[in-house]
Amino acid sequence: MSWVLKGPAQRFEPREWFAGPDVVELALAGDVGSIRYVDPRPLICTAPRATVRRAPEPQAEAVSELLWGEAFDIVEVRGGFALGRSAHDRYIGWVEFAVLALPGAEPTHRIAVRRAPLFAAAGIKAAVVMELPFGARLAGRLEGDFLTLADGGFVHRRHVEAPPPDRFAAAALFADAPYLWGGRTPDGVDCSGLVQQALGAEGIALRRDTDLQREQGEAVKFAARESGDLLFWPGHVGLLLPDDQLCHANAHWMAVVTEPLADVMARAGGDEPVARRYR
Repeated sequence: MSWVLKGPAQRFEPREWFAGPDVVELALAGDVGSIRYVDPRPLICTAPRATVRRAPEPQAEAVSELLWGEAFDIVEVRGGFALGRSAHDRYIGWVEFAVLALPGAEPTHRIAVRRAPLFAAAGIKAAVVMELPFGARLAGRLEGDFLTLADGGFVHRRHVEAPPPDRFAAAALFADAPYLWGGRTPDGVDCSGLVQQALGAEGIALRRDTDLQREQGEAVKFAARESGDLLFWPGHVGLLLPDDQLCHANAHWMAVVTEPLADVMARAGGDEPVARRYR
């Protein structure tokens, strides 16, 4: 089989595309030349949360997280780690292969509270197997007070049937969460992970890093900013709340806090942030 390149080389975002030099995905055949093309294999995360790392090493820098039930499409396994791409935001990194499994039933529900116990039996006094974070994806059927998971275990229906949060209610679930580089849960989150999860509650699929998220939004003049907009500084983002309050995960407080936008701007040297709107 031979491939004919269609024209001048294109730049594919390396955080979101397997575009070389060692791994090129089959979808790019004809755009990127390679002696070997790979077709990503879909797996899912079977841990409450799993770190996505920059390299296949236990001590490598964290770049994101996978949550229970999220899909991860892999192209390579090395030293107990799988190189793959998160299906929800197309972000590429290495995850411990042991926490991945073949996909089963399609997810039917999501955890809608800060965290929810996974019970061994359908009763609130049953043993707790583990706790699942906000946003974890579950496949199961509702029976009485519990969601019976397809792969075993039970989650109380109130933890998956809570009123669907908007971006403000979702962000509030992360109040006081510790700042964690690469994190995406109320047990630890970074600035882009926080807004990704907050807007995700409304079905808006944000990319993973601040510069990528900024590209998605509608440009808004700072003076015309509104509650619900995202405000960007170099390498940082926050969610604007009513009364010019900013909710953000930050390394200054090492936590998710809500504070006056003026205070954040003062710490940033007084420069106006870039405002973006997402509907």
